[in-house]
Amino acid sequence: MSRSTAPQPFLRLTELSLSFGAYTALDKLSLDIREGEFFSLLGPSGCGKTTTLRLIAGFETPDRGEITLGGEDITTLPPNLRDTNTVFQSYALFPHMTVAENIAYPLRMRGTPKADIASRVADAIEKVNLGKFADRLPHQMSGGQRQRAALARAIVGRPKILLLDEPLGALDLKLREQMQHVLVDLQKSLGITFIYVTHDQGEALSMSDRIAVMNGGLIQQIGSPEEIYYQPRNAFVADFIGKSNRIPVKASDDHTLSFADVRIPRRKARGTNAVAIRYEALHVSPDRNYDVTFQGTVVRKMFLGSVVEVIVEVSGQTLTSHVPSRKASALRTGETVPVGVMLEDVVYFDD
Repeated sequence: MSRSTAPQPFLRLTELSLSFGAYTALDKLSLDIREGEFFSLLGPSGCGKTTTLRLIAGFETPDRGEITLGGEDITTLPPNLRDTNTVFQSYALFPHMTVAENIAYPLRMRGTPKADIASRVADAIEKVNLGKFADRLPHQMSGGQRQRAALARAIVGRPKILLLDEPLGALDLKLREQMQHVLVDLQKSLGITFIYVTHDQGEALSMSDRIAVMNGGLIQQIGSPEEIYYQPRNAFVADFIGKSNRIPVKASDDHTLSFADVRIPRRKARGTNAVAIRYEALHVSPDRNYDVTFQGTVVRKMFLGSVVEVIVEVSGQTLTSHVPSRKASALRTGETVPVGVMLEDVVYFDD
């Protein structure tokens, strides 16, 4: 009987460990990344995401473990022999070179024929929509334009993998949002694998095909943005992604859990000691029937633009809800209001 010949992952990290003295940066991290996907490493500072990126790039060598790209072991290869390229937050453009010269630089270093350099630079400039800025120096452009020039320089050599280390961190909010669209469009048009490091959950959720949430040198969960958001595997992921009410609960009987005077049906027979309900899933002053309904007192409101953050107290337990601004205008501090939750929006934890 023949063995299965399932294709190998495009990029495979197998039990990577790396320590700096007594500090463990990564602890037996394993991860498979598919060809042509936009994959994000997401987590707080010090979680190991940038260390993982540096190992893939070849800037660090693991104490243990293996990295393969297209089935080839690249664990100990130097950066210049890996078919990857990296975009940093700092842009790292040469200040005395024009945009076109900056983009052409890596091709010149490889000895690429001049005719090929010209066509490939023109193609890269077109992909990042910098045609009007090809002859400008970096200081003559905005931060977003410089970041697009850095992207063009990174893709001009057509790497198999583009590594992006918090590339939007130096931009203001409006530019970051614009660059998210640029990155997604660029990745789809190129069809190459993007591996994106960020601590910003909004960036990861809006751009990624899949996300690895990291903490303490370990992967907490891997999944699509929707899976990570709606089905967090543990309390850390639920707390880190989005905003949730994490509520300690007690088993009331074989069928329900309780917090304050509220009863919630159990999902499993034993083990649950907390539930999470996202702010937008907690409906204050509900206008339809919900699986669980109880009474709360409005403690305070905070206007956030499209929504109002409403804090309600339920038998000494404070809960937060995001209410559409138009609906929240009728709520008054101190009034008692109905609060509703659908069971499909309740996440159960035993940690």
